[in-house]
Amino acid sequence: MIDAPVPGPGEGDARLFAIASRPFDIAPLRTRLLNDRAGAYAAFEGWVRDHNDGRAVRGLRYEAYVELAEAEGRRIVCEALDRFGALDACCVHRVGELAIGELAVWVGVSAAHRAAAFDACRWIIDEVKARVPIWKHEHYADGDAGWLHPRPTGSTAPGT
Repeated sequence: MIDAPVPGPGEGDARLFAIASRPFDIAPLRTRLLNDRAGAYAAFEGWVRDHNDGRAVRGLRYEAYVELAEAEGRRIVCEALDRFGALDACCVHRVGELAIGELAVWVGVSAAHRAAAFDACRWIIDEVKARVPIWKHEHYADGDAGWLHPRPTGSTAPGT
């Protein structure tokens, strides 16, 4: 689990998946992906929004089985590199209480060509949502709260 600044270039494997207990800076993560062989970079940022399924949301809490989440997340990142031929990828997901507008998850991918970068980036976030043991508990404006259940990969339903 990341509870300190993310290692910079040359300070660890760029094929990173981590759970973060505090807000994190994406700049050093992007820097980790720099590569002279890369002609493309794609990223995804998932933020906490103020609504879901027609309900006003005032915040949320993510919980995770950290050791299993990080192991499965690393598998997903490695699978994406093999599947799409990307050069490197990183993904970090927050846990704890998050407010509206906060960064909840970030994915970055570098590749020789843009198609591989885009495809790997989307595949990573879809697989993380489907396979990694991270649970989302939304707090609604009406005072109610509820756990959200993951939807199958490729779902276009709201809340995905």
